[in-house]
Amino acid sequence: MSFFNHNAKEIHCKIVYYGPSLGGKTTNVQWVYNNTAQDQKSKLVTLNTEIERTLFFDFLPLNLGEIRGYKTRFHLYSVPGQVVYDASRKLILKGLDGVIFVADSQTERMEENLQALKNLETNLKAQDYDIKEIPLVIQYNKRDLPNAAPLNQLRSQLNRYHAPDFEAVAAEGRGVMESLKSVSRSIIQMLKDGSS
Repeated sequence: MSFFNHNAKEIHCKIVYYGPSLGGKTTNVQWVYNNTAQDQKSKLVTLNTEIERTLFFDFLPLNLGEIRGYKTRFHLYSVPGQVVYDASRKLILKGLDGVIFVADSQTERMEENLQALKNLETNLKAQDYDIKEIPLVIQYNKRDLPNAAPLNQLRSQLNRYHAPDFEAVAAEGRGVMESLKSVSRSIIQMLKDGSS
């Protein structure tokens, strides 16, 4: 849920990158951070463990457009991919405005993608969010790998909500900004619809 800072004339929105372990969530946020102008970003916070590259979140505000004189500031978070960190996932989802589900395109990772999507649905429902109503983007990452599943197979299994979807190679930045811009536009549209 967006937070209005009337003193700074800012609307703060939260975008969460969700998906299976080592699917590219952290890589997405790091790429956006490294390719954002210095004056538009705060410090990137990354917590690492031995098993997972990100334990809690990556944090990054982005300025993208205005609504009735208010700047929109986006905070980007990536959740830990492993189920053992489910409590952290739930905590990070609190107050979200949109989700980018980062799927690993490798054929052998399909079951993990499906488990992560089901976990997202469960955790959203537990917080009274409807996955069909929140801004959602599906990103098929690692499209450059030789064992990447065909796009139509990924779509049929992972995009049952007919959300905007993008092919990506997050390590190269391909599809990263497109995914972010798409979910951001949806969030801004919902804010505009709600403020009219």
